[in-house]
Amino acid sequence: MTTRKHTALPKAQILIEALPWLTRHHGRTVVIKFGGNAMIDDDLKSAFAQDVVFLRHAGLRPVVVHGGGPQISAQLDRMGLESEFKAGLRVTTPEAMDVVRMVLAGQVQRELVNLLNRHGPLAVGLTGEDAHTMSATKRYARIDGKQVDLGRVGEITAVDTGAIEALLDDGRIPVVSSIARSADDGHIYNINADTAAAALAAGLGAETLMVLTDVEGLYADWPNSDEVISQLTASELEELLPDLASGMVPKMEGCLYAVRNGVTTARVIDGRVQHAILLEIFTDEGIGTMVVPDHKGEQG
Repeated sequence: MTTRKHTALPKAQILIEALPWLTRHHGRTVVIKFGGNAMIDDDLKSAFAQDVVFLRHAGLRPVVVHGGGPQISAQLDRMGLESEFKAGLRVTTPEAMDVVRMVLAGQVQRELVNLLNRHGPLAVGLTGEDAHTMSATKRYARIDGKQVDLGRVGEITAVDTGAIEALLDDGRIPVVSSIARSADDGHIYNINADTAAAALAAGLGAETLMVLTDVEGLYADWPNSDEVISQLTASELEELLPDLASGMVPKMEGCLYAVRNGVTTARVIDGRVQHAILLEIFTDEGIGTMVVPDHKGEQG
């Protein structure tokens, strides 16, 4: 008689621990904003693609929204065009907009689609222009009380999720570039990817919006403390917004918009951690900051 030690048993226990979350999220839409170091580091990119494909095979409906700030800046630099920012937003001339469109739809999106499709015929790329998925109007910034022209920078005026929903129903993973056309002037506009992800999450009635960042989450008292707030309500977040670092503002504004427009939870997570998405969705601890609507109690 021989006995065999089952060295794989811990793997089974980990899978069983995920069961309540698999049950809760099955069939639900999750919108993930891809950015930061996760977009640049090859290992993190690969882990991100694995996570998204895992969600799809676990019965969720993931949608990926991306920008591409570093890649856009690098291409503008190669072409001898200056990168200028005002109020945290890229000033986008017509020439720069051509580069933005080329880099987002022709480079960043293609790379991400190819990473996902290593695991099967899953990902389909589109931009906010396709099937009027996102419509925009020209956006201005306010600096010292004055209106500032940012060029081809837009804000979303309407979302049509029909094309994305058709892809999801077909078992695909939509990968959406954050550019949109204006019905007013016919121009193409550069949209902040955090804002675009939040608008799509609300339009899709998503269970969760997840925003990848290069920090651990929302800090309670930065820079005096590195303690991360694990959960807060929409109203609590609104009170904190005026004092946040400029880079976190669009991310947290997006989370606030999402939960006030039908999304169950919005989460900011550390994209520098491999498999951050799986850790956040399928474990008790989570690894970021979760925003819930005011009427929600504690959630896992």
